[in-house]
Amino acid sequence: MKIVIIPVAYNEKGNIGRLITILEEEVFPKIKKHEMYILVADDNSPDGTGEEVRKLMRKWKNLNISTGPKRGLGAAYIRGMTYAVERLGADVMFEIDADLQHDPHKIPQFLEKIDQGYDMVVGNRYSDGGSLPNNWPLSRKIYSIVANIFVRTVFTKFSIHDWTGGYRALSKEVFLKEKDKLTNYKGYIFQISFLHKAVRDGFKIGEVPFHFSDRTLGSSKIAPLSYIIDVVAYVVFSRIKELIFGKFGKFLVVGGVGFTINALLLRLLVEYFKWHPASANLVGGAFAIFSNYNFNNLWTFKDRRGKGILSYFLRMFGFYLSSGVGVVFIQTGTIFILTNLFGREKYFLYFLIGTFFLLMWNFTMYSKVIWKRKK
Repeated sequence: MKIVIIPVAYNEKGNIGRLITILEEEVFPKIKKHEMYILVADDNSPDGTGEEVRKLMRKWKNLNISTGPKRGLGAAYIRGMTYAVERLGADVMFEIDADLQHDPHKIPQFLEKIDQGYDMVVGNRYSDGGSLPNNWPLSRKIYSIVANIFVRTVFTKFSIHDWTGGYRALSKEVFLKEKDKLTNYKGYIFQISFLHKAVRDGFKIGEVPFHFSDRTLGSSKIAPLSYIIDVVAYVVFSRIKELIFGKFGKFLVVGGVGFTINALLLRLLVEYFKWHPASANLVGGAFAIFSNYNFNNLWTFKDRRGKGILSYFLRMFGFYLSSGVGVVFIQTGTIFILTNLFGREKYFLYFLIGTFFLLMWNFTMYSKVIWKRKK
């Protein structure tokens, strides 16, 4: 495969030559299975970064440069990756800092993950041997760790440990899929949004632990306050949007229809036909399950539904089995236990309590089992 390492640079004249030399003389000779290239994405640095790269291009023919106006980290990476795919024929691209904070000697480990079938591999500073600079003050370490915990918790994606880092390898397919969705993220929030969209679209994500080194030349370009505001805003609003307009929101609408069917039949059978609430709920639940399956199959999980009548009925069988277990043991079981403990007068309240537990069970089973995303 053709691999293109893309350091984004702005005023990195003192670092870029060191990085390129390490890559060309120490890292690339160890990689035998792939064609290795470097593409420096320079934002028209006034300090002569571009001129430094062009001097080195006379020595190494696999070294290239892409220049453009300074519009932020995200814009620079999109420009560089577009160049790498369209003009260099890249199959895999690396994001890497030009200031040597990302250990370039870890590149072969990233490529091992890519060879194993991962679509995107992220550098991990927080577990499995990854670490932060020893000379960082405690406050900065706490801020970095808490920021990642915040992102992982809000997105409920705990298998990925480093959401904010910028050391990554990704396939051409990931970039082409997500490119048009990333144009609004110009700064460092680009890293979170890119990974978030890749995870959401089902790409396989791997991790490589590494020690994050503090820069020895130049200064950091992160503006802490604006970065914090951007992170919180993006993560919170993205999650709210997912819950309201994503699969869980659709699931709630479909569940609301099923809930109405179930509730009406429950009250009808209890109030007018004097059934026991537990028995009445089994009938209402059966009708609600049929409604929920078809609406979920046609709308909520339409991107994962199978083709053909056999797939329809096989999935329906699994749906009825899963939902039936939930209705009988979780929802109806709750009603049965609470009515026997506290009487039938508040049976509808017990129905609501059981429905809440059933909701959590159903969404987990539907998304992880019945309409499981295909690898």
